[in-house]
Amino acid sequence: MPRSERRLLHGTLDTLILKTLSHGALHGYAIARWIEERTGDAILVEEGSLYPALYRLEKRGLLKSDWGLSELERRAKFYRLTERGEEALATDTAAWLRFSEAVTSILAPGG
Repeated sequence: MPRSERRLLHGTLDTLILKTLSHGALHGYAIARWIEERTGDAILVEEGSLYPALYRLEKRGLLKSDWGLSELERRAKFYRLTERGEEALATDTAAWLRFSEAVTSILAPGG
């Protein structure tokens, strides 16, 4: 898939991060790799997008962070969902699914 097609719609990265962290706390690099692996590298998460999104989500109270050691024994900031983050994930997921179904109804053959 060409790089231009891998761009995310505004707000989608935030929802993907929330979903990723619903499985447990992770550091930034692990969040990016989880998203990339789950999508078969169809979505590539660059540092220039990931870290501003993490800071934004933390500022909104949707994430909390703590320092810890990565699997390589390096100091890393680990992010986890807050209760508000879990609520936002449910709301954002429902909205995304409605939006996706609406677009599919137009783009699908016969739409």
